[in-house]
Amino acid sequence: MEPIKVRNLEIGTGIPKICVPITGTNREDILGTAERAVSSAADLVEWRADWCEDVFDRPCASDILCGLRQMLGEIPLLFTFRTVKEGGEKETDPDGYRLLARWAAKSGLIDLLDVELSAGRKTVQELIEEAHRHNVKVIVSSHDFQGTPPEEEILSRMKEMDELGADILKVAVMPKSSSDVLTLLSATRKIRALCADRPVITMSMGGTGLVSRLCGETFGSAVTFGSLGKASAPGQISVGELAHILDLLHRNL
Repeated sequence: MEPIKVRNLEIGTGIPKICVPITGTNREDILGTAERAVSSAADLVEWRADWCEDVFDRPCASDILCGLRQMLGEIPLLFTFRTVKEGGEKETDPDGYRLLARWAAKSGLIDLLDVELSAGRKTVQELIEEAHRHNVKVIVSSHDFQGTPPEEEILSRMKEMDELGADILKVAVMPKSSSDVLTLLSATRKIRALCADRPVITMSMGGTGLVSRLCGETFGSAVTFGSLGKASAPGQISVGELAHILDLLHRNL
C-alpha cells in the first residue's frame, strides 16, 4: 500500500489511524469536542458538518471551520457532509451538496474531503479535481445502512472509486450476520490487492461488525473511527478503548 501523507500523518502504513468524528450541533459543542480530541489518541479529526445547525450559514460555518483549524494545529481535518440517504442528519439538493463541498475544499482550512460515490460520477470527478487544485485529498465513500451487498458489489463500488481518482476508498456496510462481516473483510483483502497504490477504509457497522473496526492492520483498512462521546455511526467505541486494542493487536502481530 502506498501511504497518503496528510500534514505529518501517513495514512496507509502501520497501525490503522484513529479518526474522531465531531458531531456537535453548535459552535461551542464542536470546538469543545475538538479540544478534547487534541488531548486524545486521535490521529485525525472529522467534522461531520451535517450535524451542525448553522452549516448552511456561510459566515457561521466559516467561523467554526477557522476555530477547528486553529484548535487542531497539525492534526489533519476531514470535512464531511453526510447526506440522509447515506446515514446523515441533514438533506440538501445536489447543487447545495456540491457548493458546500467546493467551499470547504477552497477554504484552505481542511486537509481531506469526503465525497459520496452516490453523488454521481460527474459530481465526484468535479469535486476531486476541485479538491486537488487546493491540495486537499479526497475520500470517496459509500455507506449502506440497510445491509451488506454481495462481495462483488462492494468490489465494484471500490473499483469505481479508484477509477474516478479517489485518494482513499471507503465503504461502510451494515451486517445482519457474522457471514456479512466476513464478506466485508474478504472484499477489503481483495481490493487491497487490486488497488495497492492507495489506502482503503472499510467497516462493518453495529456490534456484530465491531471486529472489522479493530482488525484493519490484518485485512488492510487504513483508518478506523473512535468516538469522544456521541458516536457518528453504529458500532463506534471510545477512542481510548480503540487505541488500546489497536496497540495490543499490533504488538502481537
